[in-house]
Amino acid sequence: MAFVTLAVLEGLERGHVFRNLKPPVTIGREEVNDVQLNDERISRLHAKLQEDQGSIIFTDLNSTNGSRVNGHPVQLRVLRPGDHLQLGRCTLLFGSPEEIAARALQLGVSPMDVLPLSSPELTDSFIKLARVDGPQSEDILPASLFCGERPPLPSPLSSVQRARLSDLLMYIHELLQEIITTSSEADAATGFMLVDWARFQNLLRLQKDLAHWLNVVVNPDTDSTAD
Repeated sequence: MAFVTLAVLEGLERGHVFRNLKPPVTIGREEVNDVQLNDERISRLHAKLQEDQGSIIFTDLNSTNGSRVNGHPVQLRVLRPGDHLQLGRCTLLFGSPEEIAARALQLGVSPMDVLPLSSPELTDSFIKLARVDGPQSEDILPASLFCGERPPLPSPLSSVQRARLSDLLMYIHELLQEIITTSSEADAATGFMLVDWARFQNLLRLQKDLAHWLNVVVNPDTDSTAD
């Protein structure tokens, strides 16, 4: 059984630590939640954390203002110790100090390297993201969603699931390979690269496809064949 530790970094409950919560854990504005946050921008039942095969899965429960992990809008996410969850004006740190240190040791880095708020610049960005009203400003730089750590491939998979995943990865690999092999260096001093217009359009199409697939994964009832 994996237990959940959440520390409130920003918000009215700042400084409070919710320790050793047993999944499933609900987060929201109402008292019925395991983690209650007093913020009008947070929905009554905002998000849920549940365990699956030893991992903690974060799910946004169709909240009014959405959720962010490390500054990025998410609806479904496998959490890793050191991740920062932003709900309304609140920022929560996922994981105990021991779990964060263990992840850093596994990656061979300093514990500060797995914390998106380890630099003053990113800390300021997070505070702005947590407090801003209305659309997010484009000049606010989100932290890394993965802090340089590649997510593992899903396992176990059936034969048809492995084949379909292989097809998707090969499709992505083929498009990226075409862009890389047809690009040329524009100016060594600036580091800019020239990309063929048609290849660039393919890259935009790939971004659109990836956005659609993410939506299908999060919302299984979505038409997976929609263009």
